[in-house]
Amino acid sequence: MTDHTVNKNPASIPHSIWHADDLRRAEKEAADSLGITLYELMLRAGEAAFNVARSAYPQAAHWLVLCGHGNNGGDGYVVARLAVAAGIRVTLLALESDKPLPEEASAARETWLNAGGVIHAPDIVWPEEVDLIVDGLLGTGLRSAPCENIAALIEHANRHSAPVVALDIPSGLIAQTGATPGAVIQAAHTVTFIALKPGLLTGKARDVVGMLHHHALGLESWLAGQETHLARFDASQLAAWLPPRRPTSHKGDHGRLVIIGGDHGTAGAIRMTGEAALRCGAGLVRVLTRIENIAPIVTARPELMVHELTPQALEESLEWADVVVIGPGLGQQVWGKQALQKVENFRKPMLWDADALNLLAINPDKRHNRILTPHPGEAARLLNCSVAEIESDRLLSAQRLVKRYGGVAVLKGAGTVIASDETQGIIDAGNAGMASGGMGDVLSGIIGALLGQKLPLYDAACAGCVAHGVAADKLAARYGTRGMLATDLFCTLRRVVNPDVIDVEND
Repeated sequence: MTDHTVNKNPASIPHSIWHADDLRRAEKEAADSLGITLYELMLRAGEAAFNVARSAYPQAAHWLVLCGHGNNGGDGYVVARLAVAAGIRVTLLALESDKPLPEEASAARETWLNAGGVIHAPDIVWPEEVDLIVDGLLGTGLRSAPCENIAALIEHANRHSAPVVALDIPSGLIAQTGATPGAVIQAAHTVTFIALKPGLLTGKARDVVGMLHHHALGLESWLAGQETHLARFDASQLAAWLPPRRPTSHKGDHGRLVIIGGDHGTAGAIRMTGEAALRCGAGLVRVLTRIENIAPIVTARPELMVHELTPQALEESLEWADVVVIGPGLGQQVWGKQALQKVENFRKPMLWDADALNLLAINPDKRHNRILTPHPGEAARLLNCSVAEIESDRLLSAQRLVKRYGGVAVLKGAGTVIASDETQGIIDAGNAGMASGGMGDVLSGIIGALLGQKLPLYDAACAGCVAHGVAADKLAARYGTRGMLATDLFCTLRRVVNPDVIDVEND
C-alpha cells in the first residue's frame, strides 16, 4: 500500500523549486553550459529511474513500461533497455502519433529496438503477470486533461494490482499547479529529474506522487547558481528560524500577543489559538473574548490572561500588544465587526484568520503588516471566485491574494502555499490527520507567537506552517492519521519549536 503521508527521503529532495515552464527552457542551457547533450541527460534520467525501481521492487520479474510520444516516453525506452539488460522481462507499450518523436526520444527508441526490444500497440491485452508498471506516458508539458486513449491506459494502470513508478511526474498531474483535470496515474514512487516542479508538492500531488525521489542528472553546479523565487520548506529549516534563546531573556523579549475572538459557542477556538501561542514561545498572551468564556478558558489554561472584549479593553490591549491575532471564533455579527474595525488600524504585525477573513471579503482593504491564513473556501470568498478556481492553480491564487490584500498570504491545504510580493514557498510537512476542526486555530496561534518573537511576516508564516505540519507528522508516525485532534499537537509542538534539543529525546 502506498503511503502518501510523509516524504521518507527528504534529504535527497532540494529546497529550490522551479516553475515548470522555466525549467523546460533552462534544461538545454544547463546542458550546453556543462557540455552535456540532451540525449545524455535522457540516458541519465532513465538510469536514475531504473535504479529507484529496482531498489524499491527487487523481486519484480516482469515490468510493463508505458511510453508516450515525447521525451517522457524516451525516458521509458531507456528504463526498459536497462531492465532487460538486468535480466528482467519487459513488455513495452508505446503511443503512436502522426508527428515525429523528439530527437532524443527517437534515439532512445532506436536503441531499444536495436537491442532486440519489441514495441507493442497500446491497445493490446496486458500480460497476466506484471509485477511493476513504469509510467512514461506524459511529462511536464501537459496543460489539460489527457486525451481519451491515454486516459484509458492511465485508468488501466490504476486498476492493476502492480505498483507504479512514474518518470518525472505522474501522467495527468499538471507540473506547474498540481491540478488533475482528468485521469491521473496513482504512483507508488515518482522519480523527478533535474529540479522540483511545484505540482509535485501542492494541489492533488500528495494523492498521486507517492514517495518522491529526485535526481539532478549532473546539473547540480548549474542549478546552484540560479535563483528561482520559489522554495520548499520542511523540518530541516526550523533551526535557522528558531535559534536557542539567550539565557538572560525574559517574557517581554518574546512578544506580547493579543488574540481576539470566541463569540458565543466558540470558546474552544480562541482557547486553542491562545494555548498554541504559549506552546510556541509567546512571552505573554492576552485573550479578549465573551465574558462567559473567561472561566472555562482560564480553568483549562491558567497561563492565558483572559478578559471580556469591550471597547476599553480592546483599546488598552492594542496599546500593550506587539502582535494581534484576530478571527478564531470571531463570528460575523456586530460584536466581531466592531472589534475588527478597531484592529484594522493596528500598525504592528497582525494575523487575520477565519471570520476576520470573511468580513474582509465583504470590505476589502490592503495592508502590508498583515498575514492572511485562508483555507480554499475563504480564499474563494476573498477573490470572488470558486473553490475549483482556487485549487486549479494554488500558487497563482496565493499571488492574487497578496496583490489584492497586501502582506503575506498563507493558502492552507495539502502543500500549503506561502506568498509575499517578492517570493513564494510550499510547505512540505503535514498529513491527512490535520483535516479536523481547530487545526487552523492552532496554526494562527503558532504564527502569532513567532511574530511576537520578531520573525518577519514571511518567515513567521513559513516557520509556523512547518512547525504545525511537523508536529502533526510526529503524531501520525506514532498513532496514525485518523482521530488526530488539534489539541493533540500541543504535546509535540514544544519539541518542534526547540529544534536544538529535539533529537535528545526519543520521539
